Amino acid sequence: MPPRKNKLPALLPEGFIVNDTSKKSWRLGKKLGQGGFGLIYLASPDCDRPVPDDTAYVIKVENYQNGPLFCELKFYQRAAKPEDVTLWIHRHNLDYLGIPRYWGTGELNYNSSSYRFMVVDRLGTDLQKMQNNNSGRLPAKTVMQIGIRMLDVLEYIHEHEYVHGDIKAGNILLHSLDASKVYLADYGLSYRYCPNGKHKEYKEDPRKCHNGTIEFTSRDAHKGVDSHRNLRKKSLRAAMARKVNAREYIV
Repeated sequence: MPPRKNKLPALLPEGFIVNDTSKKSWRLGKKLGQGGFGLIYLASPDCDRPVPDDTAYVIKVENYQNGPLFCELKFYQRAAKPEDVTLWIHRHNLDYLGIPRYWGTGELNYNSSSYRFMVVDRLGTDLQKMQNNNSGRLPAKTVMQIGIRMLDVLEYIHEHEYVHGDIKAGNILLHSLDASKVYLADYGLSYRYCPNGKHKEYKEDPRKCHNGTIEFTSRDAHKGVDSHRNLRKKSLRAAMARKVNAREYIV
């Protein structure tokens, strides 16, 4: 099956105002980047002045009929409510959890086209750029620190019935305001592998073939399988043990 082609939304003008479902207004700034499905803009809740370059927010915009932003939105609404994340942080004695915060969502119309948008934390440079800027290598301590934080995130989202679905260096980012914090971003390909505690059956679906980034796509993903059969309790326990050992190493 040939790869699906996705039409990007039209470029919105700088200064465009959108209103989320809670009636909060957001002003769009410069286009910050784009992915395979949508565009990302700087954003600010202060609509009376231009969006500053150091703003703490971004808005992701996709065509309304596209699926990834809807999937990401559902992940945040079901599995990453701020109160749930805060409780989990306290329960596990962490200083933070590397999941960007979701601030709002809504719909907008521009030039007779409908779009969905979502407001999230603005993040900084990604691990892929860090590696490229360091001749393809990173210090062992840095690798362990990042690995520990990613295991924290994966432990949380798996406990909340979700799989990320697109883990890669380009989706592991430093926070724009605090470079000591690292986050796993972009939940557009995430899926609920165990809804209400019932594990999804192994089922191949050609419509979902090759989801994710080709270099890291699993054999199951090439077949369009939404199960999570490779997450075994034994392997997860081993990963958690390695996390504990790594914490001791870098203290």
